[in-house]
Amino acid sequence: MLKLRLKKIGRKRQPAYRLVIMKSTTRRDGRPIDEVGYYNPITKKSYFDIAKITKWLNYGVKPTETVYHLLKKAKIIQD
Repeated sequence: MLKLRLKKIGRKRQPAYRLVIMKSTTRRDGRPIDEVGYYNPITKKSYFDIAKITKWLNYGVKPTETVYHLLKKAKIIQD
């Protein structure tokens, strides 16, 4: 099953995350199928490639709970 989830990058105590498409069995920092955005929780900066995200969601990719809330906050997912 494919998931839309966060991949951790950055240094210790300075996390940053990439929004990626991966198999659910792949380790957190493994090789992604596609990168569709990023999120920095310290500076609150984020970028989401809306076209790619909607394409993958239409293919049936399930976002994790955290990613779901980020996309909902960015008004990409309507609920």
